[in-house]
Amino acid sequence: MIYNLTAVILLFLNVSSSTNNTIKPTVLASNTVAKSKMLLEAEYVFNHLNANQLSLPDFNTFTHAMSGFYELKESGLIQKNILTLVDFSLSSNSKRLWVIDLDTNTVLYNSLVAHGRNSGDEFANSFSNSGDSFKSSLGFYATGEIYFGKHGNSLRLDGLEKGLNDKARSRGVVMHGADYVAENFIKNNQRLGRSLGCPALPIELTDEIINLIKNKSCLYIYHPSLVHAINPKLIS
Repeated sequence: MIYNLTAVILLFLNVSSSTNNTIKPTVLASNTVAKSKMLLEAEYVFNHLNANQLSLPDFNTFTHAMSGFYELKESGLIQKNILTLVDFSLSSNSKRLWVIDLDTNTVLYNSLVAHGRNSGDEFANSFSNSGDSFKSSLGFYATGEIYFGKHGNSLRLDGLEKGLNDKARSRGVVMHGADYVAENFIKNNQRLGRSLGCPALPIELTDEIINLIKNKSCLYIYHPSLVHAINPKLIS
């Protein structure tokens, strides 16, 4: 669907002029138009994604992720044009992680990914930013550096939202490979295995994915309980 951005701008200018004087009309119009433009850009990208014979994420989930991506890229908190999207509204038995190259608008990976053991069984439904909670944390992250740990090559993550995920690094929430993130585990247990809070990946894909997304790319972990626009005050 193609929108007339000029009409959108005029509409918001008219709406803002009828509001009370506690918000300046020009500020309201510019903020709303900027958000509308981001949504239009996100819709355009989605409609032109090359699925690369893989599945696509949900449109609404994708637009949430892209709105945050644009703001984080503009702020310099992320640098690469790569988006990693995890949709925890989906069953852990489904491939609910996507890695998307936004330079070419191509889906590079669509993979299984684990949630924390205390976030739920097959479905994740409880989240935390607390240490030793063994729960996943939602929201926007910047990827960090690779290190070699007990799970082999692993990728550090920096949560960008205070109170929501900003303790990720101190909690040791990282992206790593695990043998319980596999189709065979699902077959034997009726659900994917669970981590201590890390978005764990299939072992055979871990090195490829973390080497691609390391060093200041955007990771967004979504759940319907978290529908928000990024607030600059929340970005650490």
